[in-house]
Amino acid sequence: MHFTSAEITAIIGAWIWPLFRIGAMVMAAPVFGARTVPTRVKLVITLALTMIIAPLLPPMPEVGIFTPLGFLTIVQQVLIGIVMGFAAQLAFSAVITGGQVIAMQMGLGFSLMVDPQNGSQAPVLSQFYVLFAILIYLALNGHLVLIQVLLDSFSLIPVGPEGLQTGEFRKLADWGGQIFAGGLAIALPAIASLLVVNIAFGVMTRAAPQLNIFAIGFPITMILGFALILITLPGIVPRTGTLFNGVYELLRQLLGGL
Repeated sequence: MHFTSAEITAIIGAWIWPLFRIGAMVMAAPVFGARTVPTRVKLVITLALTMIIAPLLPPMPEVGIFTPLGFLTIVQQVLIGIVMGFAAQLAFSAVITGGQVIAMQMGLGFSLMVDPQNGSQAPVLSQFYVLFAILIYLALNGHLVLIQVLLDSFSLIPVGPEGLQTGEFRKLADWGGQIFAGGLAIALPAIASLLVVNIAFGVMTRAAPQLNIFAIGFPITMILGFALILITLPGIVPRTGTLFNGVYELLRQLLGGL
């Protein structure tokens, strides 16, 4: 059996072009792209998704991989995948920000540990909120929704040298601000309550300067903070779900806006 160069290019392109977009999304997406996930596991996930998704896609463009047009196509596919993964990461970054604000109000800003999602240092309280958000994300099948959006992206933005435009990145930045506002809304009840407590301690300091407010206020603030977190924890679930829904809406607008 003999194959022409065009047939070989078509066979390779049917698998290699989706691989770039899928691989970039897996590397940047939450859970899949976490630092704690070994690179080999990410590679296996990428190959498995490619084997499942590639047969469902329309014919790929007949573009040589080692041509200037092929290089531009690779860049566009990687860029689309990274944007999809980054958009999904925005929700977790918003949760981390909310946890950092609460930690600062409680006096726990100094207690840092490595974030398993991105490898950076964040307060322990932020890690608690992130782990809670990951459980909600998996319980809501957010990872499956992201894979479905990835599959739909090949119909909305076919493989080719043309991809996301400048306006789509501006839209991503605008939505990022809204998502971070939603993340702060998750922590708002605890933040407001702790702010009132700190103001009360400030008034007590002015009224009784001889009172060692630091020795008294620090443990009281921590105890009240943990109590408020426990009380407000059930309300975090619907707010976090709304946050993820906003991310999926952002992805649909980015991919469907072309």
